[in-house]
Amino acid sequence: MVETSQIARNCERAVVTAYQELKLVGTNDVSAFNACTTLYRIHHPESSVNEARRLVSEWIDHHVVKKEAGPTSGCDCA
Repeated sequence: MVETSQIARNCERAVVTAYQELKLVGTNDVSAFNACTTLYRIHHPESSVNEARRLVSEWIDHHVVKKEAGPTSGCDCA
C-alpha cells in the first residue's frame, strides 16, 4: 500500500485510501474508480463528473500505479 499520510489534500488522501481498500476486498477496477469519483464529488460538489474523473484517475495513477510519493496537481483544497 501507498503511504497515504504524506498526501496533503484530504480529498486526495480519501480517494487513494478508498481505492486501495476497495481493491483489497476484491472490487473490480471500474467499480472502485466509480466509487472514488463519487467520493471526490462529495468533497467537491462543484466539480463536474469529467473533472472528478480526471483528478481521480491522475491520483490513482500517481499513487497506486506508479507508487510515487511526491505531490500531484489537482484541486486547491488542503
